[in-house]
Amino acid sequence: DKFNQGMVDTAKKNFGGGNTAWEEKTLSKYESSEIRLLEILEGLCESSDFECNQMLEAQEEHLEAWWLQLKSEYPDLFEWFCVKTLKVCCSPGTYGPDCLACQGGSQRPCSGNGHCSGDGSRQGDGSCRCHMGYQGPLCTDCMDGYFSSLRNETHSICTACDESCKTCSGLTNRDCGECEVGWVLDEGACVECDSSCVGCTGEGPGNCKECISGYAREHGQCADVDECSLAEKACVRKHENCYNTPGSYVCVCPDGFEETEDACVPPAEAEATEGESPTQLPSREDL
Repeated sequence: DKFNQGMVDTAKKNFGGGNTAWEEKTLSKYESSEIRLLEILEGLCESSDFECNQMLEAQEEHLEAWWLQLKSEYPDLFEWFCVKTLKVCCSPGTYGPDCLACQGGSQRPCSGNGHCSGDGSRQGDGSCRCHMGYQGPLCTDCMDGYFSSLRNETHSICTACDESCKTCSGLTNRDCGECEVGWVLDEGACVECDSSCVGCTGEGPGNCKECISGYAREHGQCADVDECSLAEKACVRKHENCYNTPGSYVCVCPDGFEETEDACVPPAEAEATEGESPTQLPSREDL
């Protein structure tokens, strides 16, 4: 990439107006000159990049041979230098020591729905790591929570179900094959159980199978238990206040009280004295 950028940066270097015919002749010579190559090579590596500089020093003759003799026959530097000559990379869509085609083929690895292990390198095993929503060896199948909105010989597209569906055949809560946990099938659609329910037969707190902790069945539906009004005190520290919350409660010391592990300690009563205390600092005016 740095080499290609160097070619772009030096493309018009000696072409700045004036005698056009002379400049075009000069530019033509410069375009494939060793001078231009050296200018490109100078910009390839940062001075602190030891690995880059070491590689450049070791492979400079290869780059020079490509530039002066092979560039017209092999215009793709990456393919000639990295893949064919150094054999440290593979072409996109291929992997491993022998640059074999990824699963699904090198043109559209993993059907375009995943990443090929080792893609573009001499490593990996060519297997597919599917994107979210896809599964299968070629990433053409849909995971639970997704349905196939397009499937033909070349493409497979999986689209997310409605949040109420564990499996589905379409976008709405009426297209569910199976409801997600916390939802139930009611009149052909998956509806959400009330937040007070552990399992339900329909919407609302009156259709709970069981009540969650902090709620109890009252008049046929799950209602919040007021722990602060129970006979057995919920908050046991001395002077502590109890505040009911939906499904639970909180214990809080009154304002000004110091909180300890065993009690809420009242603030020390100030001594009633008249006038300023002997230890009190003088006022700003006195200063």
